[in-house]
Formats: sequence, C-alpha cells, structure tokens
Amino acid sequence: MDVVIPEQFRDKQYRTRRAENWLIIGFLYALFYMSRYNFSSIAPSLLAHFHWVKKDLGIFEMIMPLVYGLSVVFNGPIADRVGGKKAFLFGATGAVLMNFLFGLSAFYGPSMSKETLKWTLAAIWGANGYFQSFGALSIVKINAQWFHIRERGTFAAIFGILIRFGLILAFSGVPIIIRYIPWYWGFWVPAILVAAIALATFVFVKDTPLQAGYSGLDTGEADGADESRIAVTDVLRKVFASPTMWAIALGSMMIGFVRRSVVDAWWPIYLEEVHHVTSGTAWTRQITAWGIALAGIAGGFAFGISSDRVFKGRRAPVIVIGFLGMALTLGMFWLGDAVSMSTWFAVTCLVTLSFFVNGAHGMIGGAASMDFGGRKAAATAAGLFDGMQYLAGAFVGLAVGYITQGDNGWQHWKLWPIPFALFGAFVMAFLWNAMPKGSRSAMPKGSQSH
Repeated sequence: MDVVIPEQFRDKQYRTRRAENWLIIGFLYALFYMSRYNFSSIAPSLLAHFHWVKKDLGIFEMIMPLVYGLSVVFNGPIADRVGGKKAFLFGATGAVLMNFLFGLSAFYGPSMSKETLKWTLAAIWGANGYFQSFGALSIVKINAQWFHIRERGTFAAIFGILIRFGLILAFSGVPIIIRYIPWYWGFWVPAILVAAIALATFVFVKDTPLQAGYSGLDTGEADGADESRIAVTDVLRKVFASPTMWAIALGSMMIGFVRRSVVDAWWPIYLEEVHHVTSGTAWTRQITAWGIALAGIAGGFAFGISSDRVFKGRRAPVIVIGFLGMALTLGMFWLGDAVSMSTWFAVTCLVTLSFFVNGAHGMIGGAASMDFGGRKAAATAAGLFDGMQYLAGAFVGLAVGYITQGDNGWQHWKLWPIPFALFGAFVMAFLWNAMPKGSRSAMPKGSQSH
C-alpha cells in the first residue's frame, strides 16, 4: 500500500520553518557550484591569459573532480557524525579561502615560471575540491531530517534547481563579471557570496526539526535513527555493505561520464572552437547557459514528480529513462555536426542533454541517497554516489583534453559517452522495483535489500 505523509509534515508552520531552513542552505549550495564551476565557465579566457592549451586545462578538470570524488566518499561519515550544518560551514570556509588564493595568483603569478604556476593553481583548485565535497553531503544530511520519504522525489527536483541556479551563476554570471573587471574577480565574487550566506547559515539554520522545536516526526524510514547515538561502524555497514548502494553508485558513475564530458565543463570551449561563439557573440553563450539550466530544472521536476506519483517512490525507472535519453541526444548531437547543422541545433542538443542528465542526477544525488541512506547515513550515501560520479569526472577531465585535440576531436567527444549511458540504463534496470526497507510500499521479493 502507498505511504501516507503524516499530518505533521503538512502543518503550515512547520512547512514555513522548513522553507526558511531550506532556502538558506539551498542558496549556499548553489554558491558552492558557482565557486566550483567558475573555473570551467571562463576556461577560454584562462587559456588565453595563462597561455595554456587544452591538455593543461585537462589537468585542472582531472585534479579537482579526483580530489572531490575521493573526499566526498571519505567525508560522508564525518558529516553524518558531526551534522550537516557544521560540515557545511567547514566546507564553505575552505571554498572561500581557495577561491581567494586562486585569484591572488594575478599578483604572485608573474614571479613564477609557467609550469610552477600551473601546478600551484592545480593544487589550489584540488584543495577547493576537498572543501566543496562537504556541500552535497551537508544539504542531503540536513534535508533527510526535514523531508518525508514520499516528498523526496519532489525535493530532488528542487535540489536540481539549486544545481542549475549555481551553474547559471557560474556559466552566465562569472563571464559577465570578467567582461568588465579583471579575471580574478571571477573567483573573488563567488568567495564573497559564499562567505555571506555561510554567515546566515550559522545564525539561522537548524540541523533537525527537533532543534527547531518540532518533535516526533516520522520520515517513513525503518531505521528510526537516533541522531544522538550514531555509531560510525553502523553507518559504514549500512552503506558500503549494500549491493543496492553499489549498484546506484555505479549508475551515478555513468552519469558522471556524460555530465562532466559535455554538460558541466567543456561546452563553452566547444562552442568557441566549432561554432565560433566567443565573447563577441555573448548572447549565444548566455542563451545556451540559461537553456541548459532551465532544461535541467525541468528534468528535475519531471523526473522527481514522476518518481513520487507515477512510480510510487521508485527512483530507478526514471533514471533508466534518463540514461536512454542521454544516449539518443548524444547521437543526434553527433549527427547534427556531421551534416553541418546550425549552431542552434547544437545548442538544442546541449539543452536537451541537460534535461536528461540533471533529471537522473537529481534522483540519485537528491532522492536515492536519502531513501537508501536514511536519516542515519544520508551523507555517507550521498558521498558514495557523488564520489563515484566525480571519480568518473576525473578520468573525463584528462581524457577530453586529449580527445578534442585532433581534427575530428569534437565529434569523438560526442560519441564516447554513449556506451556509458547505455550501461547506466542496463545497471539501473536491475533496480526497477527497489525501495528502502520500511517504506511500506508493495515491492517484489528480493528488491528491498540495502
């Protein structure tokens, strides 16, 4: 039978307080994206300023995701132990410092050799990846306490809005900033904004409804986690000993191959080199950035609401649909350039790909991590899923830098993620009926393991 959302979650006062909590940490999470993807958004300008080539850029696109991917796995149990708010504030402090240090290279860089400066900045950006890793862990940890299991698909849609809003701030906002003031403000402005909202988080945000004066809320999970008596070994066992968790993590890794290859990193350079979309054709860049963002938001809502209402809380079916949509879109993208279609056809493919990528990513990062991790291990589950995605991204960062060097490199760039998308659909199809234990939904025997 279907899960009924308890009346406490419908209480207007509770929902208002939850919204206040949610808006602050949500905006902070979006700013984490701005202070992480600001590098990718102005990569063409950085290539020219530092006299780098795409293989140099590939080093940065490898190191940051690699550090992030490893850190998010290891830091998950820490966030589960200390609480989302403390973890969020720690990560924000580090992200602010690393972005300021990167921008300061405008002043200390001239005294260094090109090679030394490149590796110094790569190390700074890798350290930024470490601190950034606390963002997803913290927001999932906090909201696992505040949202019922049957609300989490819709929450994942909101989660997707935050991601896309942060990417809009990065890919649309940061290039505008550096058009009028020096490039290093593309790192300093995000740092200042993160610091401001981190202060608001410190003052207003509560980890749990109990801390805000709301007691006795049942989120619909079986673990009944008592946050005051969480053993790290229990958390680790709950996540890392579960075949279902590892299957979802593998699916997340496949999303990473597509997402980091195309949607979230390399498309500005592709548009510049293939379609000659530069700062002189800024409207095309802006329309692409906004289109990718809005399509990602639409995908989040379409997938999230469908998983809650059509599939009764099951996440795998919509993720499978997302993977198949990615493969089909990438094929059309390749064909469009093969027959010399217009720039706008390429933009349409990028926007459509964002719909499927971010719809599926929101289900894994925003819903499945809370469903299968529960209140007790939400951050650890998010760390495993997000970490696998960014470890794939680390491989992608180095590979794409080489793949795109050849005469037909950008065509290979479109084709090579397709097998990963198809494999992701294959893996997630095995979890078609999977739901967490204790969800009280009808499930086929054997599909409840976690």
